[in-house]
Amino acid sequence: MNAPTQHHYLPVREDWLASRQEEILDPGQLIIDPHHHLWDRPGWRYMLDEMLADIRTGHDVRATVFIQARAMHRAAGPEAMRPVGETEFANGIAAMCASGGYGDVQLCAGIVGFADLRLGDAVRPVLEAHLRAGGDRFRGIRHIATWDPEPALLNPAYQPAEDMLDSAAFRQGFAHLGALGLSYDAWLYFHQIPRLTALARAFPATPIVLDHCGGILGIGRFAGRRDEVFPEWQRVMRDLATCPNVMVKLGGLGMRLPGFGLEMGETAPSSEQLAEAWRPWMEACIAIFGPDRCMFESNFPVDKGGFGYAAGWNAFKRLAAGASAEAKADLFWRSASRFYRLPGFA
Repeated sequence: MNAPTQHHYLPVREDWLASRQEEILDPGQLIIDPHHHLWDRPGWRYMLDEMLADIRTGHDVRATVFIQARAMHRAAGPEAMRPVGETEFANGIAAMCASGGYGDVQLCAGIVGFADLRLGDAVRPVLEAHLRAGGDRFRGIRHIATWDPEPALLNPAYQPAEDMLDSAAFRQGFAHLGALGLSYDAWLYFHQIPRLTALARAFPATPIVLDHCGGILGIGRFAGRRDEVFPEWQRVMRDLATCPNVMVKLGGLGMRLPGFGLEMGETAPSSEQLAEAWRPWMEACIAIFGPDRCMFESNFPVDKGGFGYAAGWNAFKRLAAGASAEAKADLFWRSASRFYRLPGFA
């Protein structure tokens, strides 16, 4: 696989990743990976074979949840309907894995797509098309809300307004999620969390999961300000946790945004290094939300620029080493299974 050309992602360096080989910790721990992408972009292919190669490094990953990433949109037809192609694609991958021809793992057992919720009531046909395209696997929508006044912190593919979650049109569209039994994946930055809290309170029956530990920032204007960011992040996370319809994904810290800088090492980071960097944030999430409302996630291939799949799940296992068997079940698979209603998992 070639390195990505997108400047907002860390490049994936296969030789660098291969410099770190670890024994798999607790290989019998069942895992559902609730957040990954698949795509075939110029200079960056991460499809079924590539993900299976990562999964087969030793951890017992039984199922995954596909999250939208602008992959395989339809090339023609109404603009609003084009993202349904991504759900068709993911459902095809899921069908391939369900055949048993690719091992025991069920990739894309749950599918989260994109629909422009700013369409208001006009988004309903798009959501219904996703449900048809995804069969019994389609679970929800991610409409990315990341906003910051500093352009260097933004993915240029997404240009939401600062107040998108508060807008009448977005909320009119959002109301259709609950009506159709769908959930919402929230990807935004920590300073935007109060807007998500207001949204969660306005729609208490709609399940919401906050991606990537709540959008921690440690680059740009936030560089060198971790002692200021952490208490503010904790404060808004505690307020969000008062909404019982909200869960949180523990991951996404291999991106460039948090500014840990582990990608600068001569060799890929060890699971000990990853766990040390992530511990304050992930332990705080678990303390605030409880393990039954938290789930570890790979965020691959985006986080693959920062660490290998085996080392990442080893790091999660190190972080959970002192937890009870029940808490580990929640963190590694049960919270994800419950949120995304994955069949075959108790």
